[in-house]
Amino acid sequence: MTDAFDGRPSGRVLVAIVAALVFVGLGVAALVAPESQVGRLFGIVVSASTLAATLRLSVPIVFAAIGGIFAEKSGVINIGLEGLLIISAFTAVFGADLTGSLWLGYLVAVVASTALAGLFAVVCIEFRADQIIAGLAVWLIALGLAPFGSQVLYGGPNTDSVGTLSTITVPLLSDIPFFGALFDASPAVYLMFLAVAVGWYTLNRTTFGRWVRAAGENPKALDTAGVDVSRVRYAAVLLSGTFSGMGGASLAFSIGQFTGNGPTMVNGKGFIAIVAYLFGNYNPVGALLSTALFAGLDAVQLRLQTTDLYALPDSLVQTIPFVAVIVVLAFVGKTRLPEAAGEHYESGEE
Repeated sequence: MTDAFDGRPSGRVLVAIVAALVFVGLGVAALVAPESQVGRLFGIVVSASTLAATLRLSVPIVFAAIGGIFAEKSGVINIGLEGLLIISAFTAVFGADLTGSLWLGYLVAVVASTALAGLFAVVCIEFRADQIIAGLAVWLIALGLAPFGSQVLYGGPNTDSVGTLSTITVPLLSDIPFFGALFDASPAVYLMFLAVAVGWYTLNRTTFGRWVRAAGENPKALDTAGVDVSRVRYAAVLLSGTFSGMGGASLAFSIGQFTGNGPTMVNGKGFIAIVAYLFGNYNPVGALLSTALFAGLDAVQLRLQTTDLYALPDSLVQTIPFVAVIVVLAFVGKTRLPEAAGEHYESGEE
């Protein structure tokens, strides 16, 4: 991708080039001096445990990002993804505790998140509320309601443990250096890859996907063609709740409980999901790749906290992925929003 006016590489390409150069540079330095700090750092970056952590950390962000893509491509800006992840993480644990089944808890989380997204859709589409304010309200409601529910039901902001999803291990393939982590992962990781494929196919190869894109780009034309714009937008926003519910449930069952202290266990992943799909240019595959960058840095900083590689305070090391988000936002360049994103539409409007 190049700039449409001067032919220069786009910000996304520049970020990708810089990331590749840094990786190659670390690799060369590691070959020259494998026992040096740079060599040890490269060893951490290319370890199977780092890839495994990257996959695990990517799951809730990618699910939320796919949901955000559907909503925003239809013309509804849903910045309440953080709130949807929070409410689904809590209801997943509560549902599992109530039913005795993690997968039933997973379903409860999806239903709860979809219901909250439906409420957001009604407020924005039917009552024409400001979408940004409504999205912030979803986040704030979930941020208060989930820890409160945990306090009432479990006597504290953190719930009891309900267990984690069992790992799926593929014999022989799981023993492959580095890439073996792809074949020794939680079911949520494989669901994530499936969701990316389904999301991409739905948006780009189905009639519904064309309707979603038209609702966000030219709702008047879609209305003229006889398709109810509001129904398409409702469906897209409900999908954002469904995907976010899968993300929140996956996050909860990756550690086996809901943690409601401070910003909760979600800790900004919904907002990072927004950056991920913007950086990925509203493409589920692009969102996956950009999330892998953020999650990979997060995985590396977690490893750095357990080593004596660099004498840096843990609080400083923890900022690495968030600094990366800021850098990406600064250098990625402009992302073209859908033409009618954030705009209300009623059938018959001129």
